Amino acid sequence: MIEVKNLTKRYGVHTAIDHLSFRIDKGEIVGFLGPNGAGKSTTMNIVTGYISATEGNVTVGGKDVLEEPMAVKKQIGYLPEQPPLYLEMTVAEYLGFVANIKRVARKGRRESLDAIMDTVKILDHKDRLIKNLSKGYRQRVGLAQALVGNPPVLILDEPTIGLDPRQIIEIRNLIKDLGREHTIVLSSHILPEVTAVCERVIIIHRGRIVASDAIDKLSADMSGGHKLTVRVAGAEERALAAIRAVPSVTSAESLGSREEGSTDIYVESGAKEDVRRPVFYAMARADCPILMMRSSDVSLEDIFIQLTADEPGQEPGRPGQEQGDASGQDGEVSQ
Repeated sequence: MIEVKNLTKRYGVHTAIDHLSFRIDKGEIVGFLGPNGAGKSTTMNIVTGYISATEGNVTVGGKDVLEEPMAVKKQIGYLPEQPPLYLEMTVAEYLGFVANIKRVARKGRRESLDAIMDTVKILDHKDRLIKNLSKGYRQRVGLAQALVGNPPVLILDEPTIGLDPRQIIEIRNLIKDLGREHTIVLSSHILPEVTAVCERVIIIHRGRIVASDAIDKLSADMSGGHKLTVRVAGAEERALAAIRAVPSVTSAESLGSREEGSTDIYVESGAKEDVRRPVFYAMARADCPILMMRSSDVSLEDIFIQLTADEPGQEPGRPGQEQGDASGQDGEVSQ
């Protein structure tokens, strides 16, 4: 759906992004991650046609961003970190205005906009001025404008920034629901959110891709295998023997008892082996019920920190630090 080849953006002598190449297929929800100044927003601004690249090309749905900009923009719904809202308009007026800009057909427009407002749960607020809405509802209005015209691709930059925990969960669930019908690129500094929502991540650092894979695959690769902590009821030795007999298990060690009548066991397996199901069945056969099973793999936060750590004495973000262009606009507009 989105294909980026050798994408480069320079501001004078500084390189914001350096020959990025990646592909996002139809129906994927992909996290696009990187520290401040890494080039995330510059990349998204090029993909959406907001700024041009120095080198390379981007296609969305087979359409080149430079050669067919209007055709590409019709396929993309973009929610920047600061939603582009007109505070003196009502919600319905604003979305109607967006529909006009996007040249959405007038036939069936009202029903379509009502459906969008219902999807993001702002239909009851359609006649309220945007300036009177809370931060959470303004964010929903911003998401609604990205959905106008039913674009197949959604690019969301920090969609939950500034929201309270309940609002974050609501927006997160909404994004997962939207992923059933849209290809979604999500940029966020809230890494547990990315873990909960995204199927794959692309991590960039100093303008270059340092990782691109499923989160569990990256975790297994960096830790040398999958790791579990399992709490089982029953005899410790019987449970250990049953787990050690699972073909994919490389080691199993007792961590002692944290709960009366149970044993915590630390289990390791090969890098490509997910042993949760085999361990479950082994414990069932051994008559040792599982009371708790928790992954002990390297977290996305650990992966991110390891891959984006600058060497001692190196100024963070160089040489990929994003700089303002000749007009004075910051290269990285929304980190």
